[in-house]
Amino acid sequence: MPNYLIGDVQGCDGALGRLLAEIGFSPSRDTVYMLGDLVNRGPESAAVVRRLMAYGGAAKCLLGNHDLSLLAVAHGVRPPHRNDTMDSVLQAADREAMLAWLRQQDMAIHAHGLLMVHGGVLPQWSLEQVLSLAAEVEAVLRGPELAAFLPLMYGNEPAQWDDSLEGPARLRVIVNALTRLRFCTPEGRMDLKASGGLAAAPAGYLPWFDVPGRKTANVRIAFGHWSTLGYLNRPDIVSLDTGCVWGGCLSALEIGTDRLLQVNCEQAQAPGE
Repeated sequence: MPNYLIGDVQGCDGALGRLLAEIGFSPSRDTVYMLGDLVNRGPESAAVVRRLMAYGGAAKCLLGNHDLSLLAVAHGVRPPHRNDTMDSVLQAADREAMLAWLRQQDMAIHAHGLLMVHGGVLPQWSLEQVLSLAAEVEAVLRGPELAAFLPLMYGNEPAQWDDSLEGPARLRVIVNALTRLRFCTPEGRMDLKASGGLAAAPAGYLPWFDVPGRKTANVRIAFGHWSTLGYLNRPDIVSLDTGCVWGGCLSALEIGTDRLLQVNCEQAQAPGE
């Protein structure tokens, strides 16, 4: 009963289908853990969502920033970005079923000795706190307050966690860390603008996973989101966004063996778009 981590698909269903064939995936036997950004920028977002819905419990999915963006656009909170490719979902006859399914997906997963998030984890959060804070956002996404929350979800402030935060500000920090984080200071102040590789860290900032004293240092963390970082496999972390939508690869890692499987992807958008 193999279990696999799969990086950012971003609406590239053809690549996902080829990768699942490469690993010999069987939903009656195997489980795939999708690390977020299931949709957008690629050509077949609806096909990706329908495929994962059909797999039922064999597909455990995280929500990434693009998935949350789809919910925001669908609720009229913000207009589509000029490079968004969400219409296959938004104009579909089964739109409501797909959006309802997305709302039920996770912000963080802890399984097989791995903590899985889309973006990152702030250094002062323990494993237990990450899961608890993720559950706070999940409850809002799945509940009657979704439409009220989505307009308040966007923004880069507060840039730092404080246990006393309440309401929208608290939820915004959680969402930003779990879906957008790349760099932060040793004190956990986030920079949410820099998007380059490790060398692009702003002065005084570090990759979130290299902050000394990080409270989750004793648990291995798997994440996506950072295509300019690409595949990185260390004892404490594994990064699996290998730039599928930009013409890179779509990657799967077998949990337990660290066997890496990849398929090449056709470029759907130019880097930087």
